[in-house]
Amino acid sequence: MMHAVLLRLLATVAALAALAGCGGEAAPPADSGIQGLVLIGPMCPVVQEGEPCPDEPFAAAIEVRREEDGELAATVRSGADGRFSVDLAPGSYVLVPLSPNEGAPPFASPVTVRVEPHRFTQVTISYDSGIR
Repeated sequence: MMHAVLLRLLATVAALAALAGCGGEAAPPADSGIQGLVLIGPMCPVVQEGEPCPDEPFAAAIEVRREEDGELAATVRSGADGRFSVDLAPGSYVLVPLSPNEGAPPFASPVTVRVEPHRFTQVTISYDSGIR
């Protein structure tokens, strides 16, 4: 009798432990998401013909929000080379580039991106440096 009660108690504890591991949201699949490049420009105060002034890679923070409800899905930061990658479930997202100096340049506009199953969507985010 005592043995049966103990077995039931252990089974209940094991079931509760298994359920506790299911409480959060599922991790996004590692085979879909967004890969991108962040650039800033112009970087020259006066652009002259024959003297190129290409945009440069930029390290920036980017909020990834679900398009349907605006809920924050992730925050990602591009590296010094301007590249970033974030694993996401399929769906539509809005990338919101954050300005490092609130209310001052550089600025970048939000970009809407669609993530397809088993694919990484490529995107380029362009910051305006404010140099004229």
